[in-house]
Amino acid sequence: MVDQPVLCVDGLGVELPGGRHVVEGVSLSLRKGDIHGIAGESGSGKTQLLLALLGLSPAGARLQGSARLNGEDLIGAPESRLQSLRGNRLSMVFQDPMTALNPQLRLGLQLTEVLQVHGRCSRTEARDRAASMLESVGLSDPLRRLRQYPHELSGGMRQRVMIAMALLCEPDLLLADEPTTALDVTVQAQILELLLDLRERLGMGILFVTHDLGVLAQLADTITVMRGGRIVEQASALELFDTPREPYTRQLLDAARRLELGAGQGA
Repeated sequence: MVDQPVLCVDGLGVELPGGRHVVEGVSLSLRKGDIHGIAGESGSGKTQLLLALLGLSPAGARLQGSARLNGEDLIGAPESRLQSLRGNRLSMVFQDPMTALNPQLRLGLQLTEVLQVHGRCSRTEARDRAASMLESVGLSDPLRRLRQYPHELSGGMRQRVMIAMALLCEPDLLLADEPTTALDVTVQAQILELLLDLRERLGMGILFVTHDLGVLAQLADTITVMRGGRIVEQASALELFDTPREPYTRQLLDAARRLELGAGQGA
């Protein structure tokens, strides 16, 4: 028997109030342990796609199609059901951890709340699990980190905290929205290596959104290229990089090569 995809999106569309279509007819699938990259420039619809999966589309948006997580359709699901899935079976890592983390709360409280909201364990057990997860994402002295506030950590360390928070309930699917864009090249490489390691250890599916195809070259098994809310090209990473079919894909590849060249010259 062929394994059922962790995520199966079929004909997904998102229309904002006023009639603007930000996602149109998007279909893709993702199996356990795979990393599927979504590439495109700003405004291509890639972030709106993730928000639709989470049930966080803007108020008044109209959604079409389906998006099944382990066979359960997320589109049109009751808010109560989506709340139980978010952070539990479906988690997200945002681009800027400073906007996602509460600057007024210690990290320990923010991490343990995730487990307690979903009724996973007691307060003491939650703290132990949070410390263990911080250690697993490469943060030293995790008990001290739990007592710190977000501003006391570097950007790369905050991103690791966000990844730890997203993984606390061992989700089936991790959504990552440009999680390395705000980081320098060295820290970016560390975060990408961490995601690859976590994928191997936990076997979760990862949907990774970025404007930089160079990042996906290091990470993705399959890549979907989006433009204007639509899919331009979809192929295995090897095929897409070796023989891109569409001019827009070649533009993104050229931009990634220029960035890589510039970074190399500046090193």
